[in-house]
Amino acid sequence: MRNFIQTGESLALVAPYIVAPGGGALIGSLFVVAKSAALAGAAFEGMPRGVFDMAKATGQAWTAGIKLYWDDTARNVTTAVGTVNKLIGTSTQAQASADVIGRVYVMGLAA
Repeated sequence: MRNFIQTGESLALVAPYIVAPGGGALIGSLFVVAKSAALAGAAFEGMPRGVFDMAKATGQAWTAGIKLYWDDTARNVTTAVGTVNKLIGTSTQAQASADVIGRVYVMGLAA
């Protein structure tokens, strides 16, 4: 097939802000997890799908399968539905409200 480019498991992108390895990055309607650190405007590799341990908003208990959103201001994963928070995936396990890290199934499309 002559029009195939890549599998899409890892994408070459430009960082919208400083990203840390394992940190989230929202680029328009695309959400990825950074494979390495990058400064704003620098090239980096991001993974749009998979299960990741990510920074979690504290004060929220999660159950497995709950919808999760990216808070691009706090740069963490939250259960809070809002006009600026984007749906990025679901939790794969329960997390206590005091947890600062949560296990997230990232689906790539930020809705």
